[in-house]
Amino acid sequence: MSTYNHPYHLVDYSPWPLTGAIGTMTLVTGMIKWFHNFNFNLLILGYLIIILTMYQWWRDICREGTFQGKHTTYVLKGLRWGMILFIISEIFFFISFFWAFFHSSLSPNIDIGSSWPPSNILPFNPFQIPLLNTIILITSGVTVTWAHHSLMENNFSQTKQSLLLTILLGIYFTILQAYEYYEAPFTIADSIYGSTFFMATGFHGLHVIIGTIFLITCFFRHLKNHFSSNHHFGFEAAAWYWHFVDVVWLFLYISIYWWGN
Repeated sequence: MSTYNHPYHLVDYSPWPLTGAIGTMTLVTGMIKWFHNFNFNLLILGYLIIILTMYQWWRDICREGTFQGKHTTYVLKGLRWGMILFIISEIFFFISFFWAFFHSSLSPNIDIGSSWPPSNILPFNPFQIPLLNTIILITSGVTVTWAHHSLMENNFSQTKQSLLLTILLGIYFTILQAYEYYEAPFTIADSIYGSTFFMATGFHGLHVIIGTIFLITCFFRHLKNHFSSNHHFGFEAAAWYWHFVDVVWLFLYISIYWWGN
């Protein structure tokens, strides 16, 4: 920072945007090849390039914020706004699925028997696995808040315990969701009900997996003492993201599992 006359972070030259673009192009090309030729070699290569790019890019950001001291208060303010706008974009992403669901359920088309759920669709009981998953996610929201407050109070032992508990709850949720999909009496091809159900809950499940990876990364960073009571935006962003995932699930449970049945 001694060479700078301003508090902002000018990004260093990095190869990762280029390798990320190459990985994305390889991934999409591999998907087309998989769809047409049932060959997923190029798809796996695309995934590997993207995963390696993500790991090395985020490694560099951790170094910038932790060891190089480039995440000043001004930079952190920008990062906070970036995370807030990202979560807002994710909210509108899920609004599209809720829009499709309510458009179809409030005025069922004659093609699906003018009823909701459509004829011959056996929906899930909302008071079985879906209710258990709701309790799990609400509990995980409590534990991640516990971790955040423990970190702000310099209680690193409780931060580690509560963060680990949050990760385990996230993994448990994903296992139960996979089991529910395995036992599902309908598929994504079963009318608009199957499409909206699996698109909404499936993308939420993907967000849970991403959030769990986010928290696991924070857990290992915490073990390496990357966070302090007043400098831990990486963990704060993960906690915000996890709370967003919790709230989306509550709307999914109430509208699709409970009201939609």
